[in-house]
Amino acid sequence: MREIPVTSVTGHADTQHPLSSSEVARIKADFEILEHPINGTDLVYLDSGATSQKPRCVYEAEQHYYETANAAVHRGAHSLAVEATELFEQARETVASFIGARSNEVVWTSNATEALNLISYSLSNASAGLGGSAAERFRLTRDDEILVTELEHHANLIPWQELAFRTGATLRYVPVTEDGALRYDLLEELVTESTKLIAFTHVSNVLGTITDVERFVQAARRVGALTVLDGCQSVPHLPVDVKALDIDFMAFSGHKMLGPTGIGALYGRAELLDAMPPFLTGGSMITVVDMEHAEYLPSPQRFEAGTQRIAQAHSLATAASYLDEIGMERIAAWEEHLGTLLLEGLSQLDGVRVFGPTDAPRIGTVPFEVMGVHPHDVGQYLDSRGIAVRVGHHCAQPLHRALGVTATTRASTYLYNTEEDVAALIAAVGSVREYFGV
Repeated sequence: MREIPVTSVTGHADTQHPLSSSEVARIKADFEILEHPINGTDLVYLDSGATSQKPRCVYEAEQHYYETANAAVHRGAHSLAVEATELFEQARETVASFIGARSNEVVWTSNATEALNLISYSLSNASAGLGGSAAERFRLTRDDEILVTELEHHANLIPWQELAFRTGATLRYVPVTEDGALRYDLLEELVTESTKLIAFTHVSNVLGTITDVERFVQAARRVGALTVLDGCQSVPHLPVDVKALDIDFMAFSGHKMLGPTGIGALYGRAELLDAMPPFLTGGSMITVVDMEHAEYLPSPQRFEAGTQRIAQAHSLATAASYLDEIGMERIAAWEEHLGTLLLEGLSQLDGVRVFGPTDAPRIGTVPFEVMGVHPHDVGQYLDSRGIAVRVGHHCAQPLHRALGVTATTRASTYLYNTEEDVAALIAAVGSVREYFGV
């Protein structure tokens, strides 16, 4: 049987040293799509905040799984089923290790949005009396409060709005300043004995700013509240250790970290996951079923009803191994460098406004507006030059209202972007106003 690849041999140097431009060029060569011309010119892909591109080894891993080990997991005694199950659970171990978790603390989901909804609906079920005495700690009432922030992606806001609606709890939020900085000074006032859950982003998908997780966790621990971290923009770009962060839950997506679409993950402390009532029910997550009731497996299987994302899990593990091979510290340092170039270059252009606090740590993501030109027009003009960026409210309408705009243009970098990519964007943005006659 042909061996299924797990990592890509890219010739990267010691993971303790910063990336060099030559290494980035070698990394970029692993991504065939980046050689694909757009509108007659080389592609400059600066939309990784929406979805990342995939190295060759990642989609080859998925293909090779189907060619050599395709079978339903946890269900069969034949050799293919055993091999598929081993690969599936090895993938869980790889991804769990990538974030500093134990394998029984990682639940596969379709994406981060589903992972966040899993927590919301599980707490809703507990509030309705499901899960027995073990789930009592998750019960919310009209006397309880849920705290979020004004930075949140809709995926980490709407599930908590719905949970508040279903349970009668009150939803509160930490506001931002006019430049998008979180009001940490209000945490002591907003986090009270009534606060049962605090959900917040690790990195803003709009601004690229990095949240001070420790301050939120300390505030939550003071009152015994649960913490839920949106790791969609941090797990792909920063070294993340869930145990060091001391969080209770974290959601992240595969497609933003070089992995395939259709798979994400929920991290949760094992003792919490084992006590939560399930979100989806059916086959594969039960121990005993009769015609009146069912009993459920411990985590993670209790949250993985039905046929799972086996090939995608293996492919995501390959992506995690690829990132590990390069080194997340090195990737973070390179993106910080690119982000600095973006900030400095865009800020020096006449008629261009860059958003976000100037003194906050960031990943390589920068939102901006070109005065007098709608972001959609900016995006289309950049596309004509072969430059892919994101335009709109980026699923964060409340934050944009706080910033005083309805939409922005967002450039987001990743490990395969070069200094030349940044220079191309800055040069193109510098010609937008002239092109539109502003």
